[in-house]
Amino acid sequence: MLNLYKTRPLNDGTQGFRFDVLGNKGIYRKRKNLSRKLAFQAVGDTFFALHMGKRSIYLEQTNPLRALHDFASRYIA
Repeated sequence: MLNLYKTRPLNDGTQGFRFDVLGNKGIYRKRKNLSRKLAFQAVGDTFFALHMGKRSIYLEQTNPLRALHDFASRYIA
């Protein structure tokens, strides 16, 4: 059986989840107080961030210096 996506909750107690959709790994996070409007930025050696108001999506870069290993291991069908 082919799974198209996997999700797992964040370990730091914030609202959001980690995901793996067709091999594209990332993090979705909802902020409580800080609004970042609309912005695109590179975050470190691993992520590219897309900020939309109080919601942020962090996507793994195509050739990261540090890869994410076993990022979202629990399958959601």
